Amino acid sequence: MSATAPRFRPPFCPNPACPYHDPATPSWPWVRAGFFQRDAAPHRIQRFQCRHCRRHFSTQTFRGDYWLKQPRLLLPVAHRLIGCSGFRQIAREFGISPQTVLGLSARIGRQCLLFHDAHRPRGELQEPLALDGFRSFERSQYHPTEFHLAIGQQSHYCHGFTDSELRRSGTMRPGQRRRRATLEARWGRPDPRSTEREVATLLKIVTQGATALTLHSDEHQDYPRALARLRHLTTVVHHTISSRAARTPKNPLFAINLFDLLVRHSGANHKRETIAFSKRRQSAAERLWLTLVWRNYVKSFSERKRDATPAMRAGVCEARGSLAAILTERRFISHARLPERWRHYYWGRTPTRGLPRARAHTLRYAA
Repeated sequence: MSATAPRFRPPFCPNPACPYHDPATPSWPWVRAGFFQRDAAPHRIQRFQCRHCRRHFSTQTFRGDYWLKQPRLLLPVAHRLIGCSGFRQIAREFGISPQTVLGLSARIGRQCLLFHDAHRPRGELQEPLALDGFRSFERSQYHPTEFHLAIGQQSHYCHGFTDSELRRSGTMRPGQRRRRATLEARWGRPDPRSTEREVATLLKIVTQGATALTLHSDEHQDYPRALARLRHLTTVVHHTISSRAARTPKNPLFAINLFDLLVRHSGANHKRETIAFSKRRQSAAERLWLTLVWRNYVKSFSERKRDATPAMRAGVCEARGSLAAILTERRFISHARLPERWRHYYWGRTPTRGLPRARAHTLRYAA
């Protein structure tokens, strides 16, 4: 006898205003309400109705590809984004617009953010952290940006990131200095205390529920000031390492250095001298959330040994995941307790100088 698959039962009402939107609410009154046909497979979709708020929905409401015109593209685009393809390269392969790829990248980033926040550890830290910044730029090299990363020193589990807008520095020709002055006169100058503020915000998120922190970082001047803002910690041990130290596995910052290498290796927008650079920090952050989730939960620590993932080494999960499993289920922002700083990433509110009308995430039905 062949076993038949169990019929789908909706876990909760998808209406955020309904009291049965909470999955923990018992005795949810719902009924099956027929079917509808669609062009993409599966073609016959079961519909439901909540008997409390009268909202209709279907099995597709709980899928990560909900409301997409071409749901088959979600997973292939995710694999190509971490396979070092640019938006236009992906668009040419599938015969779609680069704007479609941009929208899919944003959705993937939002879902990865919600997945990571639901699974990341809270409470006392089980290992020292390595802290450093990953530097790139948006729009042009006159607008550098830095993503601040906190990673477990032994497990290599990335706990999260924040970003800072920087002022272009280093050696510049007289014409480049004049160009920088012109841009700053028009769009303003980045906050010189952004790194201190954003690093403190990141560490507050990572150390939520903890009382002690052991941190390894380089000799950046803003890091001690950021640590001074962590009033909730009773014990802070801060070790500094010279940025000139050899970047070998013996370096206390090796976890950060390796993650930086993987980001540049896997993302076309962070290659040196590339034309695929991110036009907005928001877009770069969305792609980085995908890289973070792939590195933490999908990729083996060693490609040769095919061993545990960083999440398994950190005790966050027991088995290796897959992008297919992560992106299949739709995650609702109304169920998440995202830190306020990370909510800006979800809603697309990261500003970019020179683009005062950049579009935020306001779609009702997009995940």
